[in-house]
Amino acid sequence: MIETRRPARKSPYPLWFFIPAAVIYGVLFLVPTVSSLWFSLTRWDLSTAEFIGLENFRQFFSEPFLIQGLVNTLIYAVTTSGLKTVCGLLLAVLLTSNIFARGFLRTLVFFPVLVSTIGIGITFTVMMHPTRGIINVTLEALGIPGPGWLTNPALALFSVALVDVWKGVGLATLIFIAGLAAISPDYYEAARIDGATRLQQFIRITLPLVRPATIVVVTLSLIGGLRSFDLIWAMTRGGPGFSSDVIASVIYKQYQAGFYGLSTAGNVILFALIAVIILPISLWFNRREVEE
Repeated sequence: MIETRRPARKSPYPLWFFIPAAVIYGVLFLVPTVSSLWFSLTRWDLSTAEFIGLENFRQFFSEPFLIQGLVNTLIYAVTTSGLKTVCGLLLAVLLTSNIFARGFLRTLVFFPVLVSTIGIGITFTVMMHPTRGIINVTLEALGIPGPGWLTNPALALFSVALVDVWKGVGLATLIFIAGLAAISPDYYEAARIDGATRLQQFIRITLPLVRPATIVVVTLSLIGGLRSFDLIWAMTRGGPGFSSDVIASVIYKQYQAGFYGLSTAGNVILFALIAVIILPISLWFNRREVEE
């Protein structure tokens, strides 16, 4: 007698476990995204919506101050991301070496990450006051004329960027410390036996093997820089003039002025900008990692 085997029944549980996450994802991400795309094509208020096609996008790219916000966003994101990556890696190398009070210094570097962004913005606004701020007062005591950190249109955006780097470099340092801890000491021991200097060890061993941490830091820093709003609004409100406006602050100002359709179009542009920049960078980093 030949025993026939029944086909194995697939358990329904994996599907049931997936549904709650799918519902939450759809409600919190897909629905707002599709709604934003629709409202960006309309002239709307809280009660009515009139379809106007791509008019909001045409107006966005025809206004000089909106284009300035887009350029400022790119400058701000590249500046903060680059400085966080470089400074974070150097601090991580320092804080993983045998130095005095290493644990205290790690805490000190990471502490600004825990502080409120608005609180930091207000504090540095006072410190960077052109006449009464502690920074310029100290510079004047040393015989150096202090600049208008937040009142000079050429310096305002970069001044806020430096504060952003000061606040966020602790997280980058922590990620790099984790990456450095994963590197086997045997590599450095073999390099020392071969007579490699510290600089050669850093270039030939540390930089290649810490690449996964670098990918994380660059990606998170770029996304944070492109989406930055709270620190800029707390310190300059996009001024003086439009010199430190970024897309997020422009969007907020348009909402305040009642141009809801135009501000929604700005949201869509910001979303597309982040996707266009982050996705190719992530793919390039991952491909390089696989090839090596």
